[in-house]
Amino acid sequence: MSHCPCEQASGIYDAIMRIKRLIRKTSRLPRRFARVLAAGAALSAPFVLVTSALSATTPPPVAQTLTNVAYGPHPRQVLDFWKAKSDRPTPLVFYIHGGGWRGGNKGTVTDVERYLEAGISVASINYRLVTDAANVKPPVKCPLEDAARALQFVRSMAGPWNLDKKRIAASGGSAGACSSLWLAFHNDMADPSSADPVSRESTRVWCAAVRVAQTTLDPKQMREWIPNSIYGGHAFGFTGNKEKNQTQFEEFFEKREQILPWLAEYSPYNLVSPDDPPVYLWYRRPPTFGTPEKDPTHSANFGVGLSGALRKAGLKYELVYPGARDVRHPTVADYLIERLKGPADGEKMSVTERADKR
Repeated sequence: MSHCPCEQASGIYDAIMRIKRLIRKTSRLPRRFARVLAAGAALSAPFVLVTSALSATTPPPVAQTLTNVAYGPHPRQVLDFWKAKSDRPTPLVFYIHGGGWRGGNKGTVTDVERYLEAGISVASINYRLVTDAANVKPPVKCPLEDAARALQFVRSMAGPWNLDKKRIAASGGSAGACSSLWLAFHNDMADPSSADPVSRESTRVWCAAVRVAQTTLDPKQMREWIPNSIYGGHAFGFTGNKEKNQTQFEEFFEKREQILPWLAEYSPYNLVSPDDPPVYLWYRRPPTFGTPEKDPTHSANFGVGLSGALRKAGLKYELVYPGARDVRHPTVADYLIERLKGPADGEKMSVTERADKR
């Protein structure tokens, strides 16, 4: 049994949980020492939060080739681009940031330097948040359709940016991971008859590799897989019902039947079909399928639940978490580099391709 090494993960969450445990322990200490420890924990909390926030917004160590390139009229419809040095068109990692579709930014992209060294270009996008969806129903339509439009825009720039239109991989974390899977499983949204050249471009991807993805937006499935689920209602405009003392998720669950057409269109699980590309799913903790989770929004139970649909459709996938067996690619970057630079399934690599991969 091989164990996946931990990737850089939720620093804020883990740090706060450690502080909470420390404070609880002080109740068993003499009052004098308890006050000292609690004060130290309180002082460290802002530092943890500030440094984590700074690391989340600090630009990657490699300077962008292009920054804040507009792919639409909204201020958040912009992307950054890193161009790999190559005489031939390069593959691309298309990165979608997380943040619950309520926050986050394109500066959180990781492994840029490693991709560039492998001859892979990178694009990282911002997109409209659900809070920008005043007149859009459901609100999740904004971030998801922006991801599709940004992908089409990047493809339309394949010539000047020296990109291989075929070898584009979607990647991201949390909500960005859900968006990536939505792109991977959705039918092509290209409109060949459009007068707009960007709209004529494909939205299909070569593969998707994601971290801590929500693989379904169906509250019924979430409750079956993770009984203490709390995520997803905001994506469809639910806010909770104070008169009924309902949480956002409880209202989401109660009114599920009213939004079945939206779930069919926007939940990745519902879109899986045999013609979809391979996917890679990475989680920071092992699954406990069907039982409550410490972090229900980022549970590996999402990966286990999706894996059944992937097997039924005959699709290739990798599900990675601590303790998973036969892990071929410990990290998202390992997977993407091999997938984007290696031969297609069933193809042999030419001498030129092998040299280019090196």
